Amino acid sequence: MNIGRRIYYDKVTGDIIQETGERSGDVIITTIDQDFVFCSKLSERVRETVGCLELEFGDYADDFREGQLIRINTAERIPLFSYPEFNNKPEEIILNRMGSV
Repeated sequence: MNIGRRIYYDKVTGDIIQETGERSGDVIITTIDQDFVFCSKLSERVRETVGCLELEFGDYADDFREGQLIRINTAERIPLFSYPEFNNKPEEIILNRMGSV
């Protein structure tokens, strides 16, 4: 069984409070109510101030692998990511690997 991730966020700012991650194999599906009981970051919050974005297994897989989840766009209810910046341009990297020409 594959279970997608849940992202809990502040409804006003979009800041991430808790992210469950994806799970597969012999796993138990928890309810949102159970998450609020067992996750200390959630249990400390007033429930009405917390949004929950439920993703299907594999949604945004490349973004989670290559970037970092930074917050939720609360208007569109989509995750926002930051990605590492590379100091070298791709053609400079290729030239460096080939050696000076």
